[in-house]
Amino acid sequence: MSAAPSRHAPDQPQQGFCELTMLRISGTGRERLCDEVIAEAPVALVYNGVSFAVMMATPCDLEDFALGFALAEGVVAGPEEFELVDILRTDRGITLQGLIPGERFDALQRRRRSLAGRSGCGLCGIESLEEAVRPAPPVGRGPDLDRAVVAAGMRALAQGQSLNPVTGGAHAAAFIDPNARPIVREDVGRHNALDKLIGALAADCPNRETLFARTSSGFAAITSRASWEMVHKAAHADIAVVAAISAPTTLAIEAADAAGITLIAFARDESMNVYTHAERIG
Repeated sequence: MSAAPSRHAPDQPQQGFCELTMLRISGTGRERLCDEVIAEAPVALVYNGVSFAVMMATPCDLEDFALGFALAEGVVAGPEEFELVDILRTDRGITLQGLIPGERFDALQRRRRSLAGRSGCGLCGIESLEEAVRPAPPVGRGPDLDRAVVAAGMRALAQGQSLNPVTGGAHAAAFIDPNARPIVREDVGRHNALDKLIGALAADCPNRETLFARTSSGFAAITSRASWEMVHKAAHADIAVVAAISAPTTLAIEAADAAGITLIAFARDESMNVYTHAERIG
């Protein structure tokens, strides 16, 4: 029998990590030490009382995650269509209870999508190939960026992380404005980190238009590879430039090209590879 719902269950840390004891074995011996381990918990996304997805995520910045996931997955078109009404914590996980308009809920039901997400996969449970590779929405004009701005943004991404230096187990996504000032969110899952970032950007935007006006001024920087899912989520937030530290995938390149997104990968130090819509990078 599960515990009664609670806002602050003690075994689900708000800071995103737990302090645990482990045995350190090295060439000089064995010793018991305290280690900071990144937290991971099942987080259910519920809309109008019906569960839509269960993602394995780090249980911090959950308000951002709830809103960002709804936007990035196309559940709603703008922040004005989503309301987070409750966060329920039990010994089994966390439930994010959201309200969306009736027409959005009907469309969601027609998609018949039931996600069972894991740290490395955002497509588990998709019922058809057509659903798995839905076209990404086209983005707007977006910014023109000097190469030095992109490089400075990637440095700001690294400097803005607080969870990964402690645990060594967190991905991060950042939005970099024209002055290379980052908004950073972290999570055990790379998709979740980007969802949280999109939610943070949308949190104080009253509607879709103001959100897109904000995202059109900068770019997203990510610590992971550039996969199809990351491009697709960025497109739903009208982020026209995505820069990744690691490699791209073929589907990501195809999706970015079709959506009008500038896709940058292997962005390290002053070098980077631009795979699509290079006209934005000076």
